[in-house]
Amino acid sequence: MTETGPRAPVSPTRRHDLDWLRIIAFGLLVLYHVGMFYVPWDWHVKSVHAGPGAEPLMSLLNPWRLSLLFFISGVAFRYLHDKSGGLTFAGERTLRLLPVLVFGMIVVVMPQTYFQLREMGEIEPGILAFWPRYIMDWEIAGIAVPTWNHLWYVAYLFVYALMLAPLMGLLKAFGRGPGAALSRLWDSRFGPVALIALGFAPMMVYRVFLVPHFETTHNLTWDWANHAISFTYLLYGVFAAKSERFWSAIDRALPLALGLTVVLGAVLTPAWALWWDQIAEHEVVLWLARAGRVLYAWTIIMTLLGLARRHLTGDGPVRRYLTEAIFPVYILHQTITVSAGYMLTRMGLDVWTEFVLVTAITYGGAFAGFELIRRIKPLRPLFGLKL
Repeated sequence: MTETGPRAPVSPTRRHDLDWLRIIAFGLLVLYHVGMFYVPWDWHVKSVHAGPGAEPLMSLLNPWRLSLLFFISGVAFRYLHDKSGGLTFAGERTLRLLPVLVFGMIVVVMPQTYFQLREMGEIEPGILAFWPRYIMDWEIAGIAVPTWNHLWYVAYLFVYALMLAPLMGLLKAFGRGPGAALSRLWDSRFGPVALIALGFAPMMVYRVFLVPHFETTHNLTWDWANHAISFTYLLYGVFAAKSERFWSAIDRALPLALGLTVVLGAVLTPAWALWWDQIAEHEVVLWLARAGRVLYAWTIIMTLLGLARRHLTGDGPVRRYLTEAIFPVYILHQTITVSAGYMLTRMGLDVWTEFVLVTAITYGGAFAGFELIRRIKPLRPLFGLKL
């Protein structure tokens, strides 16, 4: 990807800062799903030690972890579309994402459903005997099968790519016309505040009018609040990709965005953990807290974009290795977490020993899987790697 920002000293042919952010975001997503094994929130399997201890850290990650990935995907979409055109872009995204989704649903995700149903007491032992039922049935004990679980991100990205392929020309025209006129506001003395406000406002509209009516389901046809948020962040990336004004405004807004992120995180963490029941009794205070969460999600994304432009611009074998590895690691990780967690939590280990083992097995197993996949040509496209 071509660097267009005025200050980041990166390669003219690739945005290393966004590569690093993508690596970090997926890496944190893996850790987040390990955390889901330990918090009381609904998930596929649970540790015998599950409790509220990790909730504050999980709550700080939850508002922005996927939104940042959709933003970075939007930047990539713009460069890929500019390079190849709409038809080639749609074909390339189909060849890159559809095999991952189909193979992932049929093979990779299947053990997650198996162990979930085993924990529920709905099926007998025998994963190979369960597999045909997983593929052929529509539903088992209230769980739709086959399912995509954590691969919903791939499914949504695939659909968004097909939607944008014929429309990208119109988006570019908007960016050169009304969008360019609007973005000139970012060059003014109020640019950092304007950038924060313009990113926050649509998300707050969704919070008021969509989120109360559409719970996040990861059901492609009935997930409208999640669609609105994810697709808008993707569009932010599309418009920002080649906008010098945007990246300059990110640089200028970094101190303000960082300050807001720290303050909001410090205020919201005890509010979520200690006072939420009392806050929920007062409508005005409740909506202030909800608005704070929405603002926090955007300011931390701005902060990470700004910090990465300043400090994560280096290239080398580590970046190149992780850039290729991180998507297969993402595809594999949750199945490893669920499988390892289900078995380890029945061994009578203390919580810290169990946590360290689940985490180590998840990361180690996922990277070991990548090392195998990268060497077997037929497996490469099934995990998003080029032949």
